[in-house]
Amino acid sequence: QVQLVESGGGLVQQGGSLRLSCAASGTIFSIDAMGWYRQTPGNQRVLVAVIMAGGGTNYADSVKGRFTIDRDNTKNTVYLQMNSLKPEDTAVYYCNVNSVFLGAEYDYWGQGTQVTVSS
Repeated sequence: QVQLVESGGGLVQQGGSLRLSCAASGTIFSIDAMGWYRQTPGNQRVLVAVIMAGGGTNYADSVKGRFTIDRDNTKNTVYLQMNSLKPEDTAVYYCNVNSVFLGAEYDYWGQGTQVTVSS
């Protein structure tokens, strides 16, 4: 059974930094994309950043230049470094891992970690 365990969320003042981690355990074949999404009450979950197996990245416009995503394939772990945090970054952040194996695609989600930025 695959589990994604997130850590690193919390309360921080505006302008501060946090680093989120997400470690995948269990058997996952051929991990492709690893990413972070966020969700606020009453809204849909939206993409924050994604990193592909080859290292290519994509960011939401609202976080470009402030957030950095990276991954450690030896540990099946993805990170999100968040700098210059703003109150509008407050949300529950979810880790996502996507794998493709024998023609089938699998999506795994973490339980979510709360990030709160105070003004």
